[in-house]
Amino acid sequence: MSRLRVPLLDLAGITKQFGQVIANNSVNFQVRSGEIIGLLGENGAGKTTLMNVAFGLYRPDAGSIKVKGQTVDIGSPADAMSFGIGMVHQHAHVVDRHSVLENVIAGLPGRNGFLDKQAAIRRLEEIRSRYGLYLSPERLVADLAVGEKQRLDIIRVLFRESRVVILDEPTSVLTPKESEGLFDAVRALASDGLGVVLISHKLNDVRAVTSRVVVMRGGAVVAEVENDGQLSNSQLATLMCGHEPERVMRQPSQAGSARLEMKELVLVDQWRPGHRPAAFDLTVSSGEIVGIAGVSGNGQVSLAETLAGLRHAAAGVVRTDGKEFRASGPEIGPETGVAYIPEDRIGAGFAGSLSAAENMVLSRFRQPPFSRHGWLNQTAISQFATSLFGRYDIRPPDPKTRMTLFSGGNQQKAIVAREIALSPRVLIIAQPTRGLDVAAASFIHRQLIELKTQGCAIVMISEDLDELFQLSDRIAVIYDGAIVLDQASEFLTIAEVGLAMSGSANARDAA
Repeated sequence: MSRLRVPLLDLAGITKQFGQVIANNSVNFQVRSGEIIGLLGENGAGKTTLMNVAFGLYRPDAGSIKVKGQTVDIGSPADAMSFGIGMVHQHAHVVDRHSVLENVIAGLPGRNGFLDKQAAIRRLEEIRSRYGLYLSPERLVADLAVGEKQRLDIIRVLFRESRVVILDEPTSVLTPKESEGLFDAVRALASDGLGVVLISHKLNDVRAVTSRVVVMRGGAVVAEVENDGQLSNSQLATLMCGHEPERVMRQPSQAGSARLEMKELVLVDQWRPGHRPAAFDLTVSSGEIVGIAGVSGNGQVSLAETLAGLRHAAAGVVRTDGKEFRASGPEIGPETGVAYIPEDRIGAGFAGSLSAAENMVLSRFRQPPFSRHGWLNQTAISQFATSLFGRYDIRPPDPKTRMTLFSGGNQQKAIVAREIALSPRVLIIAQPTRGLDVAAASFIHRQLIELKTQGCAIVMISEDLDELFQLSDRIAVIYDGAIVLDQASEFLTIAEVGLAMSGSANARDAA
């Protein structure tokens, strides 16, 4: 690939600062026609901030942006899209009250002043046929699972045929088959002369699809290497972290007595007119990690919220330590012994308008030492948050910072730190390392193993099959709101789990 060609996108000397935090420090970054760039770095390294500058979500404090050699002023995403720059964010940017089709065509000029819905539907069918990415145009976005909303964002960018496509953790909520479909799409885009930027912590994905890898650390570019087919995960991880992170593996089963029991459970959001999902039983013992596998949208969110006490089941009971556990709303409190870490950390995991310190005591701010006679003890709250930030290496280490200003990975680490501090007897955790770098993921994995050794019963819902096999004592597959496979992980294969995820009865027979 000739380096003499004018880049599609040229970021020069980009600096962006938030308060005392320098997110980007004089960064140079170019995207050329026909190349797929892997943008790597630890959480908080500045990757997403840099791409948010390119997409007009942030204005740089210093530096310039050129599109096809011409200096441009990008002050908004609308500006970026007008210059042919599209971005799929780690957290889907969609309008829940509108349909899939309405989200896709929103903001487009239409034809003769009217939106051409039939033409849009035909285009969606083309994307389905070519890339294997599809959602029914009529579906209400509010009814989509997190993974499906991410898929919608990807479809929308493909629909608009941007010349530069930025993908921020696009496969974090996709199945392996969907990821392969996306990679085929990415390769097709590059072959058509587009430039693609892939931000990902999945090193296998980066190695599989990119032509060049740029590594950031501390807000600056520290390495740039061609992907010649010889790169290893170890090399990339070392470039990102400065050392090779530890890989945490499943420990021998320490299962004790039954701690969390589901009997004849039927999930309410899978119960549709004319369709009642099968009831299921599932038991999780103390000192055991049970991994829940499934394609996004098959009841994972409903299961997690039912087990956490946030919603009622359609039928059946949930017991903890032999006692029936009833839904009691969002303020379930630490006294239940159940901790919950949702997959949607922005929508359900924290309050973005509050400081990090305040978020660290959300579930127990009414309890001493954090309050007394109805008055918050800000000193105790700050000290508690500071101690957790130090223990979990949460950056920036200032608990006064609003949670929305933390990177996705550091937000996740903060939520995990908060829930583990409750010393729970039962932990429900969904997508524990989605969007986390390898070092942060290893850290979270160590915390889960430590909780297991302390006797906690853990339900880990993940769409990362490698993660499930790495940590789970047992793997249960959820399909259409019911558990269709439940087996010790050592007796299962990824192929068997994948078949069960698709609803194949053969998988259960094979297992």
